[in-house]
Amino acid sequence: MECKYALKQLPREKIQLATKFGIVKLDRTQVVVNGSVQYVRSCCEASLKRLGVDYIDLYYVHRIDTSVPIEETMGELKKLVEEGKIKYIGLSEASPNTIRRAHAVHPITALQMEYSLLTRDIEEEIIPICRELGIAIVPYSPTAHGFFGGKAVVETVPTNSFMQSHPRFTGQNLEHNRIFYLRIKELAKKHSCTPVQLALAWILHQRDDMVPIPGE
Repeated sequence: MECKYALKQLPREKIQLATKFGIVKLDRTQVVVNGSVQYVRSCCEASLKRLGVDYIDLYYVHRIDTSVPIEETMGELKKLVEEGKIKYIGLSEASPNTIRRAHAVHPITALQMEYSLLTRDIEEEIIPICRELGIAIVPYSPTAHGFFGGKAVVETVPTNSFMQSHPRFTGQNLEHNRIFYLRIKELAKKHSCTPVQLALAWILHQRDDMVPIPGE
C-alpha cells in the first residue's frame, strides 16, 4: 500500500516503474516458474491493480519457463504493449538462444543477469548478444551477494543465512574466494575506498549500457 500511495504523490510520467512476473514459488529447494499466456496476463493485470497505475514501464520475465515456448510468452507481452499496459519488455536469466528468439517477436529492452567482479560468465556470449541487439544489461548482485562486504568471507556465515546453501560460501570454494577477496581489499585500499565501492565502480565503468541494481 505504501508504494501505491507514493506513486499517487508524483506525476506518473516522472516515474520509471519496473516489476516482474514468472516465479510462482521460490525456496531453497526449488524454483517454480510459469510463462503461460494466461499467467502473463493475470500477473500484469494484478500488478496494475495493486500499484494503482494504468501501465508498467518495464515488465520483466523473471525466470524463463522452459515448458512454454518463449514465443508464446513474448506474444502475450507484445499484446500488452499494444494495449498500452506495459511500455517495454525485459528478460531475466535468459540463454543466448532465448534472447534471440524473444527479441524476434518483440524488441527486448533490458536483460537482468548476475554480474560482478566475481561472476563474469556473461562476458563470453550474453554481453556481445545484448550489444548486438541493443539490449541494456541490468546486473544484479553487483557485490556478489554481499561477498565484497567481507563479513561472510573474513568471519563466518550465519547458520540461518541463504549463504549457507550457496556454493560460493561453502567448503573449498570459500577458501579460494577468500584469497580473491583479500586481493580486492588490498586494491581498494590503494584507491582509498572499500571493496564494495570498488566492485560497484568496476561495474559502472564497463559501459553506459549497464545499469546495476543497488544492493547485494
